Amino acid sequence: MSVVSRYMHDPRSGHLDAVYRILRYLKSSPGKGLMFKSHGHLNVEGYCDANWASCLDDRRSTSGYCVFVGGNLVSWRSKKQSVVSRSTAEAEYRAMSLGVSEMLWVRNLLSELNVLRKGPFRVWCDNKSAINIANNAVQHDRTKHVEIDRFFIKEKIDSGILELSHVNSCDQVADCLTKGLGVKECNLACNKMGMIDIYHPS
Repeated sequence: MSVVSRYMHDPRSGHLDAVYRILRYLKSSPGKGLMFKSHGHLNVEGYCDANWASCLDDRRSTSGYCVFVGGNLVSWRSKKQSVVSRSTAEAEYRAMSLGVSEMLWVRNLLSELNVLRKGPFRVWCDNKSAINIANNAVQHDRTKHVEIDRFFIKEKIDSGILELSHVNSCDQVADCLTKGLGVKECNLACNKMGMIDIYHPS
């Protein structure tokens, strides 16, 4: 949807074909939705991912994140980045900053509801370079393009609010928000998000 919406002011026949494909998917999936279950905790964790230089028109990357509370998906987003990233680590770091901002908002909401559990929230990222940049106390020239995002995330790590962890690309839940996946990979990501089909025969 996000890709198609970029061409809504000047659509072509190929874009309309993509819209028809989306509508066919929605029509064939009337019972799909998120199932919220009790997992016995209210831990906040999130997955962030980026698809580097994915837009062929301007070579901007796509960010995506998923935020879980108590093991249930409560927030997600896919967005084209506002500037061109010069490396995959830079694109992933921008996506991480976007995800952390959303998780802080969710954390503040839980705090206002008096249900916030003590302890840091965890962010899962599949790019080791981005994790190393966040954990490195020394500023390098290669991080000057994401300097503000770097200090923002470093501040949260130093205060004990945030923990960064690596996840394999095959287990990255936010992968489906940044790129087109095959049927098997897409179904796997939807299962990890807690999506079910109430009309599916059991």
